[in-house]
Amino acid sequence: MMERTQIYLTREQRDALRIIAKRRGQTVSEIIREAIDAYIDLYQEPDRRELMHRAVGMWADRDDLPEFFEELRREGDRDLIDELAEPLPVGH
Repeated sequence: MMERTQIYLTREQRDALRIIAKRRGQTVSEIIREAIDAYIDLYQEPDRRELMHRAVGMWADRDDLPEFFEELRREGDRDLIDELAEPLPVGH
């Protein structure tokens, strides 16, 4: 359900929206709603469950996963060894 609202635009904003709407064959209201939806999508906290559902199967077509994970493990091992080799700060 749509709710009516009022906003103030500069003359330049209004004119630009009218031009865009005419080029796209839409109303100014449709253009504004699309812009608001895009802005909300950009800043809204993502739904973790939805993100998980979209991630399902994203690597299904990869055939290099065993090697990929092995390399990740090696990198982790190297990082751990480097971390353990660092001297402790004085006083600890």
